[in-house]
Amino acid sequence: MKAVLFICVENSFRSQIAEAYFNKYAPEGWNAASAGLTPAERLHPNAVKLMLEEGIDISHKKPQLMTRELQEKAHVAVIVCSGSLCPVVYVKHVEVWDVPNPAEMPLDEARKIRDLIKSRVLELIERLKSYEEG
Repeated sequence: MKAVLFICVENSFRSQIAEAYFNKYAPEGWNAASAGLTPAERLHPNAVKLMLEEGIDISHKKPQLMTRELQEKAHVAVIVCSGSLCPVVYVKHVEVWDVPNPAEMPLDEARKIRDLIKSRVLELIERLKSYEEG
């Protein structure tokens, strides 16, 4: 099984959404995990609400610490946060998406960030499929 690791600071919003979308639409043989540098106590309530709108329940998920073990398992790491707090990772293929933090945004604005993450995840999946086929 090949793995994608989505990373942000608290692992409570952006990276959790990206992980959920990836796992819903993942190509065969791939799965995703997510982690953060300083994990929050729980998921952001708006992340749960926004994903329920998409028919995906992430309410059972818990933010987790980014560890060396998670990095070693990953074939691709995607840093979804923006700014100087974003981590350095030790994975062969790293992408930086620089997604604004929706945690303090009104729900309508956060919904736009969710949709941006979804489109980027779907683009990543298509690239992975092309790579596997080519």
